[in-house]
Amino acid sequence: MHCLKPSLLPSLLDPLLAHGLHPPSHKKVLGIVLHKPGKPSYDSSSSFRVIVLLRMLSKILERVVTSCLSAQATTCSLIHPLQCGSLPGRSTSDAALVLQHNVESFHRLGYKVSTLFLDVKGGFDNVQSPSLLSLLRRNGVSPYLVQCVDSFLRDRTCLLTFQGSPRSFAPVSVGVPQGSPISPLLFVIYVSSLHLDIPRSLIVSYVNDFAVTIASPSYRTNVRLLQKSFSLLKRKASPINISFSVPKTELIHWRTARSNEPPCSLLVQLEDQRFYLQTRLKWLGFILTPSFDPRSHFSRRYTLANAMLAPIRRLSPPGMGLPLHVCLSLARSLLAPILLYGSAVWSPPQLS
Repeated sequence: MHCLKPSLLPSLLDPLLAHGLHPPSHKKVLGIVLHKPGKPSYDSSSSFRVIVLLRMLSKILERVVTSCLSAQATTCSLIHPLQCGSLPGRSTSDAALVLQHNVESFHRLGYKVSTLFLDVKGGFDNVQSPSLLSLLRRNGVSPYLVQCVDSFLRDRTCLLTFQGSPRSFAPVSVGVPQGSPISPLLFVIYVSSLHLDIPRSLIVSYVNDFAVTIASPSYRTNVRLLQKSFSLLKRKASPINISFSVPKTELIHWRTARSNEPPCSLLVQLEDQRFYLQTRLKWLGFILTPSFDPRSHFSRRYTLANAMLAPIRRLSPPGMGLPLHVCLSLARSLLAPILLYGSAVWSPPQLS
């Protein structure tokens, strides 16, 4: 459409941006209810995720607003330097590199280092638009962008689609819709205040995944400081309706590859729940070990790529199916991203 008539989309979108309006017809959306995989029970609403289906023109408008807002995010101090996701040059690899670089820097100074991995409970569903809009205005965001965000979040209705669901639209007064191009950026801005300034510590986040790293002369001190940091984060998050999913919390005590000391077995206790040391955990798709050994990560990538290879083989049985060059192209396009995920952080080892 844009190739046939390049002036069509600008003529439709420019007046909406100039007046900060989001079309009312595009605020009535369908919400597809999907179950979260791996849950032990689906008796609770927290075991499901709602993905919003948006009109194409609405997505284009939201993408334009996202581009304009992201350009002001850094200059207006809306984003903390250690927040990743939703902005160019802040990928999962950047988050992992920052974490590893700082852990190794603390090790060179002779400190013991520990990290607590936290997950924001509910995430996008807990964003309060008055608090978000106040934050944007306070930091000097252009009035037309504030008005665009306000119009986008106001007077929304949603029709949830699942077996036996009522066929009626219900008002949505809180949260930002999952599936919208602008929602991740709005959420990152909303939780930027959770990056607290704590001595000899580091808080790295990727959208709703937080990693709190503490360095001190002993692991026992790290555990005490991590528990204290969690309490500070919890108090800071409460006024903006944000909380952490404590059962998903994971703990790792880092060590150098040359360390001869026995692994630390100290645990951390949060809200009367104890979290034991992890010798291997998954964060942002990376398999992390206490010494940042890449073999566990790339062994997992190899397993995933091997599983993807089976359906490709079925497309071209001997003497029939797709031509060989098509299968090769398909294999490269599907397998390379799986195999090489993490290669920006670590060099893939030779796998036996």
